[in-house]
Amino acid sequence: MLLPQDTADGTAYLPRAVPPYMEEQILASWVVNAATWTRAVRRGEILSRVRVTNGAILQAITDCAPATLLDLGCGEGWLSHHCARQGIVVLGIDAVADLTAIAAEGAPAGASFRTLSYQQIAAGALQQRFDMVVANFSLLGDHSLDELFTTFSGLLSPGGSVLVQTLHPLLACADHPYEDGWREGSWAGFSPAFRTPAPWFFRTLESWVRLFQSHGLIVRELREPIDPLSGQPASVILRATV
Repeated sequence: MLLPQDTADGTAYLPRAVPPYMEEQILASWVVNAATWTRAVRRGEILSRVRVTNGAILQAITDCAPATLLDLGCGEGWLSHHCARQGIVVLGIDAVADLTAIAAEGAPAGASFRTLSYQQIAAGALQQRFDMVVANFSLLGDHSLDELFTTFSGLLSPGGSVLVQTLHPLLACADHPYEDGWREGSWAGFSPAFRTPAPWFFRTLESWVRLFQSHGLIVRELREPIDPLSGQPASVILRATV
């Protein structure tokens, strides 16, 4: 349900949606764009991923040397496929059935896929434990993350790590106040074939750390992969343990 709001001086600003509706919009956007996203990834059209962030997350995984890995929000499966080829046993999870079907096609030995939402995982749909849980640009919501983070201690093997790569808050903030809140989505810079951009929940760096801590996780490492062309951080990677 959309809720029109007015400022104190009577001037209207953009309607906002209650959080559950925002979470639904995120999922709906990925359903619509599943095939377009797959083409963009597999053709190397997302230059920041090719230059910086794909390699950064793979290096962070390699440095921890996990034997088993849960790929949360696996999308079309590129990360799961790569890790399986390195000998890691991988389970890829995504809420979009079209994406898990694409990921399963031609998957290497050691990689399997299931269609599950974060809410289903929070409700106990997964009983396995993993050396590493990875979320690579796949944590876009608000309340869904609170639910998901409660499961991490039960999903990790002893000594296991949670690894999250996300937009760097200082750069993603743009001209908005540096504070938590919902932001409008955009496919600016992407192929015109993308439609219906998803909203996403912006978190400050402090807020990300607090999210881990509030669920019994300690941030052990923070990396800021630098884009060699801009000299600016392309993302932030946080590693946490129970």
